Amino acid sequence: PDTICGVIHAGIYYPPGSLKAKLCVEGLDLTYKYCDEHKIPYKKCGKLIVAVNDSELDGLEALYKRGVANGVKDMTFMSREEFTKIEPHCKGVRAIFSPHTGIVDWGLVARHYAQDVAAAGGSV
Repeated sequence: PDTICGVIHAGIYYPPGSLKAKLCVEGLDLTYKYCDEHKIPYKKCGKLIVAVNDSELDGLEALYKRGVANGVKDMTFMSREEFTKIEPHCKGVRAIFSPHTGIVDWGLVARHYAQDVAAAGGSV
């Protein structure tokens, strides 16, 4: 896409059981489906969250456990050897990879939502 201005979140960061976590996990697939149906461009580029040194490993592991508790799909805990295959210039000791995190022009998505509302008889 030419204009990318927003993230399609997988739900890693939010507290388990929270509405934000639930909506991110459920909304991720719904967002991709909506974009496909409306031919809205996006990039499912994935996301690396990297511990740059050993002092950050506990926090990274806590984030991984949070993501698992939230039901984030296909998330993996990676070694340096694994994550540098995805991003060779990345420096760190371990990483979480979220393959379904993406980017989209949310302004364009919102304009499509407005068209849907208008088509249903509403106004925006």
